Amino acid sequence: MNHQNKKKGYSYRELIYKSLIFIATVTVIVYFLPREGKFNYQFDVNKPWKYGQLMATFDFPIYKDPSIVNREQDSLKRSFQPYFNIEKQVETEAIKRFKENYQSTLKMILPNTEYLNYIEETLKTIYDAGVISMANASMLQQDSIASIRVINDKLVNSKSIANVYNAKQAYEYILSADSLKFNTNILRQCGLNDFIIPNLVLDEKKTETAKKDLLESYSWAKGVILSGQKIIDRGDIVTPEKYSILESLRTESIQRNESFTQKRLILSGQILFVSVFILFFMLYLTLFRKEYFEHRGSWLLVFVLMVVYTVAASLIISDTNININILPFAMLAIIVRVFLDSRTAFMVYTTTIILCSIGLRLPYEFVIIQLSAGLAAIFSLRELSQRSQLFRTAFLVILTYMTVYFAFELITENDLSKLNGRMYIYFIINGVLLLFAYPLLFLLEKTFGFTSNVTLVELSNINNELLKKMAETVPGTFQHSMQVANLAAEAANHIGANSQLVRTGALYHDIGKMENPAFFTENQLGGINPHKNLSYEQSAQVVINHVTDGLKLADKHNLPKLIKDFINTHHGAGKTKYFYISWMNEHPGETPEDEKFTYPGVNPFSKETAVLMMADSVEAASRSLPEYTEESISNLVDKIIDSQVAEGYFKNCPITFKDIETVKSAFKEKLKTIYHTRISYPELKK
Repeated sequence: MNHQNKKKGYSYRELIYKSLIFIATVTVIVYFLPREGKFNYQFDVNKPWKYGQLMATFDFPIYKDPSIVNREQDSLKRSFQPYFNIEKQVETEAIKRFKENYQSTLKMILPNTEYLNYIEETLKTIYDAGVISMANASMLQQDSIASIRVINDKLVNSKSIANVYNAKQAYEYILSADSLKFNTNILRQCGLNDFIIPNLVLDEKKTETAKKDLLESYSWAKGVILSGQKIIDRGDIVTPEKYSILESLRTESIQRNESFTQKRLILSGQILFVSVFILFFMLYLTLFRKEYFEHRGSWLLVFVLMVVYTVAASLIISDTNININILPFAMLAIIVRVFLDSRTAFMVYTTTIILCSIGLRLPYEFVIIQLSAGLAAIFSLRELSQRSQLFRTAFLVILTYMTVYFAFELITENDLSKLNGRMYIYFIINGVLLLFAYPLLFLLEKTFGFTSNVTLVELSNINNELLKKMAETVPGTFQHSMQVANLAAEAANHIGANSQLVRTGALYHDIGKMENPAFFTENQLGGINPHKNLSYEQSAQVVINHVTDGLKLADKHNLPKLIKDFINTHHGAGKTKYFYISWMNEHPGETPEDEKFTYPGVNPFSKETAVLMMADSVEAASRSLPEYTEESISNLVDKIIDSQVAEGYFKNCPITFKDIETVKSAFKEKLKTIYHTRISYPELKK
């Protein structure tokens, strides 16, 4: 009963855990999806209509071409007459100020009163005609306005711009109206600009109201299409007239979809759509890759990538200046393939592509093209260990994009000269961006706790700082590790395990021996054995400590967890048999303290760690064989590995008896090659 309650409690926690992942993923994706109305047809002038018969489902106007609208509106603006108020007091005050100045200063400049009368009369003339500011004059000229409406009390009269003065024109008029009789130089000395003040002031409120009424009265349409009327049929050429009707239908459809009710329906549809595909993907993980939910880095990587790509695609769709095909979707497949597996990469990629397609005009074309490129990426990149592999994959992805899109164009176009060359440029840009997957993998490794083959290859380089130090400090252990790496990698290849991971783990599994090199037989020189001065318990502890010391060194040098697992499991929870058995032989009938002779690690839990344990024991034991024959090597391998199986070291790892037999055969063949006997050369008889 208690077991059932625990199982039920675990089940509920797992259900809540997965539900939170589901809700968070759906919420973020739907939040960024575009909800604007769309018109799911693509067409161009003088090209055939590639869809079925299109009928109008509602009445809509045929909108004029934007160039025609601009031309007609410019014409309306030129005929428009802005409103100006005439301010009569400006003239009175200006003439009054002029007379006052005459009495104070101008009398000394002007030679006679005729000048006084002339200036006063010309001022009255220009004020009667009307004076506008330079800013208003510039505005009228810019808008090509020919006349204005002058409000005089309650009367409104039209007046030509040609009959109105600005400040500059008024000044020049006074100087030149009667230049034969009145000296221009004398007039310039009178400061006439001080008496020329605009008396026509723009009435902004009335002008804006009139302009708004004028534009609202403008007809944007040149006809109307009635509901049920045929617009175009499959194969018909999209003429300029048909193009205008289709563009009008697009505009009207989008406007109708922008209502609150329609947006709410679109939101509901998007939530349902995204939920269905995220649910399908989570079912796949639950049924076939349940272990990914137990490893936080795995599910985080998968769902973060799906969300990031969907959000990026939504933002690009919203910005019409960027083409969606520039986004390197195949990078998603590459990343998941490198860190997880091919099947999951395909499922993640397919789900993401479908989610990204719902905001596009032609989703089916997008899905087919992107799926083709994704499959090319997955199939061409089984494991990434060299930069050249990524270049090859990028080239194949570009080639796939171009081939599939060209096939589409051959199906839909009837003229090869009308092929869309710009799309092929987008595909090349996409392939170039794909190369950034290499540095991105490093960041993702550190963020989500993965170890890629690229990192394993770098770690297995013997010029690596730690391996170099190992070769100098414990050369015997280093040679042992190299031999174990070769043995284990060979066996891993035969049973479908990760050979690169096993090889790298083997190189580092004994790094703890660098702390006390002389206590391990492979590093002892001149027959000196420091264990002679220690008890069996003390010797056992020194040997056991190479596991804990190795883990400390791994932490110090930031080795990945995958490599530390090999250090921790290569002896498992076994005993130091030499010292344990020696103690038992010297103390018959007594019971030893097992913990003093037991390694602190855990037993292997993967094929790779199991293969390393076998290879480590077999290689070490093979050095003590008195002779190297096929029979002795075979017996040694069988004895050691059968003993490990019997002691239960491999109970917790997914390795089969068939795999173990295959590993044995691989070890035997490899050891026979390493310890092959040479024939002795005969001596010349005298």
